[in-house]
Amino acid sequence: MPESPSASPPRPLDPLAALLSYLLPGLGQVVQGRVGKGVLFFVCLYGLFFYGLTLGSMKNVWLPDPASQPPAVAPILGELQGVSKAIYYRFQFLGQFWIGVAAWPAVVQYVQTDMPAEPGAAPRPHAILGRYMQAPTEAEINTLLRDGNKFWDLGWVYTVIAGALNILVIYDALAGPVVREEEEPDTATSRKTTPGTDAATGTEARG
Repeated sequence: MPESPSASPPRPLDPLAALLSYLLPGLGQVVQGRVGKGVLFFVCLYGLFFYGLTLGSMKNVWLPDPASQPPAVAPILGELQGVSKAIYYRFQFLGQFWIGVAAWPAVVQYVQTDMPAEPGAAPRPHAILGRYMQAPTEAEINTLLRDGNKFWDLGWVYTVIAGALNILVIYDALAGPVVREEEEPDTATSRKTTPGTDAATGTEARG
């Protein structure tokens, strides 16, 4: 009986390419030599993310100040504080975060912005980022919801979808390109025979 082909060894993962595709969608694929695929990912996901950001008047990617929010209690975890509390009141950022460096200004604003003591007052603009991805005031959110013709809500949905899709791009970079394994020819059936020749022994058949 012909021996069964041995199983191919598992392919090594590429964590560096995955990290690069997190930072910039498609960058890991470009490093792996899949330039066309990487550029396609970059254009599509960044286009979707920034289109959604524009629909929301550049005010739908941010983390709120947890100190200004009511107490938050989650099952098992108990009362939330700090970043977990901010994400509790702005869960959309869990999806937006995976778009990579494009969402980092929101993290910088959360860490470095000094919130005013007066409730409802606007914080001081960041020295470099200004008010880009800074938590809007309640009055600003109400204005966007009232006058934005639902574009503000639709915009953050686009940004979340872009971040979620980049998770698939990151996995594609981690696992690497799909390569079809070449099938080994079956020596038992690949022998060529000619008329009047025994296929099993290769000798001329006699009548």
